Amino acid sequence: MNRLFGSAPKGPKPTLNSAISNIDTRISSVDVKIASINAELQTYQTKMTKMRDGPGKTALKQKALKVLQRRKQYESQRDQLQSQVWNMEQAQTLQDNLAGVMTTVDAMKTTQKELRKQYGKVDLDKIERMQDEMADLLDVGNEIQETLSRGYEVPDDVDEAELDAELEMLGAEMESEGMGAIDAGGVPDFMRDEVPEFIDEPPEASKVQEAAR
Repeated sequence: MNRLFGSAPKGPKPTLNSAISNIDTRISSVDVKIASINAELQTYQTKMTKMRDGPGKTALKQKALKVLQRRKQYESQRDQLQSQVWNMEQAQTLQDNLAGVMTTVDAMKTTQKELRKQYGKVDLDKIERMQDEMADLLDVGNEIQETLSRGYEVPDDVDEAELDAELEMLGAEMESEGMGAIDAGGVPDFMRDEVPEFIDEPPEASKVQEAAR
């Protein structure tokens, strides 16, 4: 038959997520059955509380015990299914963590390759030469600043006595020039050109001489 019609197509392989989903469906079905049994036991319990001791109550009690035993079987089955789900969830967690680790490792490998390419283009000797040149330029700049900030002071070998004598000589010359200007015209040069408008008469020579003295 397989030669004539070929083999049946294979479906996708089950995954942990699909297996967990199937077991959760079974657990839900068991929970529904347990809820139905609990309702039935509640009915038996209500009836027995209203009955007197006797064969009828004993028979009803036997039915309730059988139903209770069936509930325990369903509860045991549900516990087993929940344990399976728990184990598969742990395996799924490990699988997810492993996938995350592999993704991280791949990203680190890619980054390492890129860093090697980038650092491979860097010339350390060129960087060191550039640093040395920058240091030399900074030294030259400092020397220029020191030169420009240098003060123009009086040389140490100048005699202060000579300076005092020269200063007295200049004072005497200025005094003699001032007296000569007063004697020549009676009025100093700075008062000969014009008289301010608020003065009605030009100053007298005698008063100017007294003021000059």
